[in-house]
Order: sequence, then structure tokens, then C-alpha cells
Amino acid sequence: MSLRFHEIAEAYNRILNPFTEKQLMLLGDICRLHPGMKQLDLACGKAEMLCRWAQKYGINGVGVDISTVFLDSAKKRAAELKVTEQLTFVQGDAGKFTQSKHDFDVVSCIGATWIGNGLIGTLELMKPVLKSGGLLLVGEPYWVDEPPEDAYAALDVSKNDYVSLDGTLDRFESAGLRLIEMILADHSGWDRYEAPQWMAVDDFLSANPNDSDAPALYKWINKNRRAYLKYRRRYFNWGVFVLRLSE
Repeated sequence: MSLRFHEIAEAYNRILNPFTEKQLMLLGDICRLHPGMKQLDLACGKAEMLCRWAQKYGINGVGVDISTVFLDSAKKRAAELKVTEQLTFVQGDAGKFTQSKHDFDVVSCIGATWIGNGLIGTLELMKPVLKSGGLLLVGEPYWVDEPPEDAYAALDVSKNDYVSLDGTLDRFESAGLRLIEMILADHSGWDRYEAPQWMAVDDFLSANPNDSDAPALYKWINKNRRAYLKYRRRYFNWGVFVLRLSE
């Protein structure tokens, strides 16, 4: 994964996942957010979730991301929504971020479980900073149907990286968590996440044909586009899962 390629490709995306604005705000309602609550968002990207939730629900939050490009966008968005004082942004590896124990009402990692080398490892990173009775929010892909063998290489995943939806439930339960709610992506959300990346890269390459990364970027976006249309849209899906620690 090239961080720069993602920064270029997701330039036109505000939400860096196949999640619609409506779904994002529904998730906030599901979590029963209110003023005084604190959220930690690991690998927050452009922090649209933190910014919108701070504005609507009055929460305070900390967002951690490795990308200075994405965090610059997050800070601009926070200023635009007048929630700068409610949010703190930290540049760094979200998988190595340390915080006081049991400090947050909500701990989230939406679509970046690579920070803990997979779902289970990421959940273990999230648990120690969650207050008693708090919520874990994790965005994770799953297989809708078993794909053909050549799909794994096309999508740059290993066969056991992801499982079925009920297999994902098994993974949550093995980590000592209860699944209490979820919102799943749909084709429209996926299209609005993926397709703007094709235009963003095309615009970048048109404006920067001599960029040293241009050939590799062109090859990368072409591979991603074909993989999406051939495999991901049919066999692969993604959701945000709301979890509580099992007592």
C-alpha cells in the first residue's frame, strides 16, 4: 500500500470508506451520543466522523492518523464546522498510539484494521482505552459469497484475511465482544467511494504527467478499478459493527 497513492486517489472523498453521509449520522444516533462524551478514532483519515459528530452531538474527540495530508483536511473541516476546540488531531501510527486506560466512551477504527495486523489485533488495541460500558466501533470487510481463486490476488488480500458475515461474528465473540448493532455498505455507497478515486487520479495524472510516480499510479488505479468492477462489487462488502465488551 502506498500512502501517497491513497492521498491522491481519495482527494475528492470526504468519507474515506464506502459509507454514506446518511449512514454516518445514523451511526451517531445508534451510539446515543451526547455532550460530554469522548471518542478516540484510530486511523481517522479526514476525520469527517469526528467533525460531524462533534458538531451534531457535542462530543469531544481525538483522531490519530499517519497522513499529514488527511489531517490537514481534518483540521480545515473542524474549523469549517466550528468544532476545533472539541477535537485534537495526532499525527502518527495509530497502531502505536498510547492513551490513558479506560478514558473514552467510544473507541473507533473504521476501515483500517491493518493497524493491528488484522481485526483481532486491532480490537485488542482498542479495548484498553474504553470506559466500562463504552462502545467499540470497527469497520471491517467481509465476503458476501466465496469468490473465485483469482479474486484474492486481484484484491490484494489473502484468503483468510476476511470471512463471511457470520464468520465475522465468530471473530468478535472470540475476542470477548458482543455485536449489538451494525450498518452495512450498499452498492451506491461503494460506487461513491470508488468511482471518485478514478477521477481524482485521472485529474492528477493529467496535471502531473511527469511525476516520478505517474506510471506506477496509473497501473495501480487501473488494477483497482478492474478489481472493483469484476470482484469487489459482487463478492465483497464492508460494514461498521457496534460492539460491547462481554462481561
